[in-house]
Amino acid sequence: MATTYCDAVSTMDKNNVHKIYHDTAYGFPIDNDDELFGRLILEINQAGLSWSTILNKQENFRKAYKNFNIKKVAAFKEKDFERLMNDAGIIRNRLKINAAIENAKTLLNIQKEFGSFKNWIDHHHPKTKDEWVKIFKTTFRFTGGEIVNEFLMSTGYLPGAHVESCAVYKKVMKAKPAFLKK
Repeated sequence: MATTYCDAVSTMDKNNVHKIYHDTAYGFPIDNDDELFGRLILEINQAGLSWSTILNKQENFRKAYKNFNIKKVAAFKEKDFERLMNDAGIIRNRLKINAAIENAKTLLNIQKEFGSFKNWIDHHHPKTKDEWVKIFKTTFRFTGGEIVNEFLMSTGYLPGAHVESCAVYKKVMKAKPAFLKK
């Protein structure tokens, strides 16, 4: 029985959504603010659901949230909220949809102050998981411990996405994730 995500995906077909995500995205640094925002949206929406559900819907999320464009999502109005609530391709949860819109507005302010979402994260790095959770909870909506942990691990700010024996581990290390800079 697989004990790690790396072990679990090692026997999966190359077209499996988990295999693709594990091999190409999980743990790799993200420099683009919209993509960081997109990962945060996906992590928030995963709360209470399986990651398989989110991975299978990720392109629907990308389309529904205008390619995760922070400025566009921050400008969403009531009609956009209703459109999202009626979109069967995503998770139709009022709190999660509202969090995405409000977090986009927060990110616009962060971008004004720090130049980018990435700069804001880099400004606070390094932190312990608990310190990160506190910062995220006071800054963003719908960001509990597991969401923050997975967001930061999946974007290279916290270690643990891959075990050292995983074939992808070396690729992630080559990409110089932030957790290496302590």
